[in-house]
Amino acid sequence: MGRVLTDAPVLRRHLLATGIAGPVATSRDKSLRRCRQFAARDPRVLLGLEPERDWSVTELLRLMAERCGASGDPGRISGGEVIDPDRTIAALRAFAERLRGAAGGGEAVLFGTGHPDRLLGFYAPLAAALSAAGCVVLTPGEGRDVDITTRFGVRTYRLNYPGSVAVVSDPNPSAPTVTRGVHTHSPLPLRAALGAAAGAGGPLPGLVVGDHGWACGAGQLGIEAIGLADADDPALFVAQVEGRVPVVVPLDDSAQSDSYGPLAEYVLKHARLSL
Repeated sequence: MGRVLTDAPVLRRHLLATGIAGPVATSRDKSLRRCRQFAARDPRVLLGLEPERDWSVTELLRLMAERCGASGDPGRISGGEVIDPDRTIAALRAFAERLRGAAGGGEAVLFGTGHPDRLLGFYAPLAAALSAAGCVVLTPGEGRDVDITTRFGVRTYRLNYPGSVAVVSDPNPSAPTVTRGVHTHSPLPLRAALGAAAGAGGPLPGLVVGDHGWACGAGQLGIEAIGLADADDPALFVAQVEGRVPVVVPLDDSAQSDSYGPLAEYVLKHARLSL
């Protein structure tokens, strides 16, 4: 894995071999459905973002083609999606530059993910490295309950910070999700964390690093955010175009969890950070 740190061609092969980029598991039908929902301003896919203008499905497909490398053809309705690995690598380099700036400025940073079962292995090393570099990696509101509307109704989850990365998990101690957390698109955990930080007298984050509602929710509130997004997550790319989430890395967020470690190593190397 060592060569992955500095060699973009090796990382590119890793992305393709693991399905993080190239032909990915996301179906074309799903990404088209998400674009239709976003165009209709369905809050389930807005991820806490309030777009500055209306976006048509055609515009969203064009945007996803530009940012991800997916097909912009609305007539393509079946098969799998594609993410251009070179776009992924370029965005990881921009991601690294922003983390390098955060480390140099000793910024307060909040990490959070709606994909804890997949992406903790990416975020946790970055959080540890920034902490070692002198940043304040925030963990506000740990143990606080958050009510989130799901397709099964309103569920209560608990805010936790495994590896200094915010996730929500089942508050039942016997539940298998208590350590790894649950999947969520909601911006409510981000708002709960910020409320806890403000209630404790700060500090508030200068940068939020995450995905789904963590990134879009922060950007909507005027807090700089950088994040990861799949080919069926138009909200983050819209937020990027609208200037609220300046760096978005296109990748499949449902690959094997251990596949994302080399991406973290690559980012750390190019951010000139180490554990």
